[in-house]
Amino acid sequence: MLLSTIPLTPALAGTLHQAALELLRRNAGVTPVAGDLVQGRVVNLKKDLLLGTIGGPAFEAELETERGSGKVRFLLTREGLEAEQLPAPPSPRRRPLLN
Repeated sequence: MLLSTIPLTPALAGTLHQAALELLRRNAGVTPVAGDLVQGRVVNLKKDLLLGTIGGPAFEAELETERGSGKVRFLLTREGLEAEQLPAPPSPRRRPLLN
């Protein structure tokens, strides 16, 4: 998780994780999420983020929960994608030097 404006329970984190995996499997942009205590959507930002040595595809969730509304921004790591047997996005290429 990169940012959350609402408290995340393990169940909510798992729901967001599964929604992000489904977006990657279908190569889709948006999927709804709904449950007993949450309603909203997860958006595939269609870009990779790098945080130190951890990187992967980025997602944003807009949610309504029993504790209020908020946003969650997160990424799926390359290792996590491999564990789910999904192909990891290609590593970013370095730009050629201009001098």
